[in-house]
Amino acid sequence: MVLNDTPTGKPKKKIRDGNKGHRGPSSRPVLKPGLEARLAASRLLAAVVDRKTSLDGMLDPEHGNPAFLALNDADRGLVKAILQSALRHLPRIEAIIGQLLDTPLPEGARSLHHLLVVAAAQMLYLDVPDHSAVDLAVEQASSDPRSRRFSKLVNAVLRRIGREKASLLTAVEEIPCMPDWFMRRLSEVYGEEHALAIASSQLAPPTIDLTVKQDPAAWAEKLGGQLMPNGTVRLDRFRGSVTALDGFDDGSWWVQDVAAAIPAKLFGDLTGKRVADLCAAPGGKTAQLVLAGGNVLAVEQSASRLKRLEANLARLRLSAETLCVNLLEISDRGVFDAILLDAPCSSTGTTRRHPDVLWTKDAADIAKLAALQEKLLRHAVTLLKPGGRLVFSNCSIDPSEGENLVDRVLMDDRSLKLELVQPADWPGLEEAITARGEFRTTPAMLAEQGGVDGFYACVIAKI
Repeated sequence: MVLNDTPTGKPKKKIRDGNKGHRGPSSRPVLKPGLEARLAASRLLAAVVDRKTSLDGMLDPEHGNPAFLALNDADRGLVKAILQSALRHLPRIEAIIGQLLDTPLPEGARSLHHLLVVAAAQMLYLDVPDHSAVDLAVEQASSDPRSRRFSKLVNAVLRRIGREKASLLTAVEEIPCMPDWFMRRLSEVYGEEHALAIASSQLAPPTIDLTVKQDPAAWAEKLGGQLMPNGTVRLDRFRGSVTALDGFDDGSWWVQDVAAAIPAKLFGDLTGKRVADLCAAPGGKTAQLVLAGGNVLAVEQSASRLKRLEANLARLRLSAETLCVNLLEISDRGVFDAILLDAPCSSTGTTRRHPDVLWTKDAADIAKLAALQEKLLRHAVTLLKPGGRLVFSNCSIDPSEGENLVDRVLMDDRSLKLELVQPADWPGLEEAITARGEFRTTPAMLAEQGGVDGFYACVIAKI
């Protein structure tokens, strides 16, 4: 039975433990079924929290972490679910563990800490039987020389979680599931109430959104989804692989969050325009610019990411000129009618999908990325024709990566001006348009429709 006792009131995810009956290669000792997956989850959690390693790279099916790649498909799914839940609820899980310890864990006992977090995440937020999570955690502790002497403590703490989970979850439901430093930053910018709403929003399962080539209303009906204010099709209660859906093989649509679909739409009709999509991979915005009628050059400095972009465009039966280069090396001044610069950023608006972001980034990272974005923007505007327009965007919710740096660029270059986005042109998204005339979505917006990624976008015109 799935218990409905999580802080969000949502059923715990049903998880299949794919290691049942698993036997390792003859060259390795055969571990207790399920243990290999938990060991991998603990190692990857340590890499994220202690070494600030991006989770996406470690979970890559071809080039990921060896401990993850050694698992079968079902166990990989289990590990992903454990890590997503552990990182999404980390402050609450750590508070519960701390509450059940008579004394704090030794300063160097990080492997023990991660072991407990992994086990607690399964018991509190996933549909893994308590006895299985406890048994495997004790086995994991007993097999690790660093944690062996704490195996009885592991057993005692986790059994208490099993007995008292409802009251323990209630006791921590007011704790924001974000690092303290980032909550303070959000409160300063958005106010405490909105900051708390942003923190709560990342606990809801992320949606799957599609940008379609044409007739979004028909596709929403065909796929059983809902039509969002900007024409995005949002799939309702979707389970399974998107590649199996109608229209995938035909290239009729691609996956793209509601907020990510906004920047390219700010240009309107691009028929006959020379357009540059800078930092273009994976290509969703490039496809939008092509469909808007633009003669598009897609620029990407990573050869592997550019290859992925080209494959995506091929599936969509769309074509664009591509160029593998650092955009700072492009010296053709004043040649583009329109430029989209979706700049590399801290990705703090995407924690619904990537809960590791706030544990791998800090204030220094945000400052460094903001400086890079400003450098890219200052160069990008030199490529714009007089009378041309540039859309600057990113998926950060920190103004230092948006409004603040744009202000500095506009102040230093009087040939540029901010072109105001008009709320009347965006029915249903008026709350995302600031008094300055920029787009600023946060994960707390469109909550009744399933939420949205945090995004910043503005239009800069060259006089």
